[in-house]
Amino acid sequence: MELRQLEALVEIEERGSFSAAAAALGTVQSNVSTRIARLERELDAPLVDRASGRLTEEGASVAVRARRILVEVDAVGADVAALRSEVVGTVGIGVIGTVGRWLVPQLLDVVSVRHPHVSLRIVEGTSSTLEPPLTSGQLDLAVVTLPLHADTLSTTSLFDEDLVLVVPAGHPLTRVPAPIEFAALGELELLLPLPGTALRDELDEAAHAAGVTLRPRIELDGLRTLASLVFDGYGPALLPATAVPRHLRDRFASVDVSGLGRRHVGLAVRRHGLPAAPSRAVRALLEEIVASGSLPQGLHLATGPRSEG
Repeated sequence: MELRQLEALVEIEERGSFSAAAAALGTVQSNVSTRIARLERELDAPLVDRASGRLTEEGASVAVRARRILVEVDAVGADVAALRSEVVGTVGIGVIGTVGRWLVPQLLDVVSVRHPHVSLRIVEGTSSTLEPPLTSGQLDLAVVTLPLHADTLSTTSLFDEDLVLVVPAGHPLTRVPAPIEFAALGELELLLPLPGTALRDELDEAAHAAGVTLRPRIELDGLRTLASLVFDGYGPALLPATAVPRHLRDRFASVDVSGLGRRHVGLAVRRHGLPAAPSRAVRALLEEIVASGSLPQGLHLATGPRSEG
């Protein structure tokens, strides 16, 4: 089994065809076909469906481990360079949208000064969409909403964020002394996170404690989209404090709600395997940015357990 065979399999999975994989690898299609055929003979199993260009069940299983192997191989060179006081490489980072708005600019600034030979590849998504690429090795770490339930990942708490009711400026609830009672939410149709997500679990728990049933107008997985719907006039929502960008704060109000908890945000990494030096360096900078205390209004240093798993 050769590394170039595993590279070919991973590229086919990502690109969807032998020809696209060959272009990505800088070779010709016949070379990719030969590598896959040899790997299939060695494993005595079909790995790619030639008609569709998609991986078979066996191929997908091999690709999961192949990604991990290739990540470790890339880490070898990065670690050796780091021993010469040169942190060099690319770090893939997943970030939930509302956090990325303020965290990514700060991270870019500090990385360019402290580790100028490290490049960042940022992927924005929801916690649920970031889990698979992090597990497979396509991402090195991810800033997500806690808790996560993937056995393959471990997490460290970063900060907690106030949850608020976001309504248009001048809404009747903005004229009620804050914080408003949670019971008032039972009278509203809300834009809500999808059931089963970490934030929705937090909201449902608070609603249960207050004896209130939340009434969804829509439910979806993606706070940035949810916030956009609020700003387009589709209704109020319970959102993290940083969801309202600065340029919209004169048009929308964040109302404190009694009994509403906080969103818990943390850093997730793969449980097994040693992260490469660039990944370790960027993780340290992320934790340093949060620990510095220069957090946006509504964010607080985590008070719960630092690590899970």
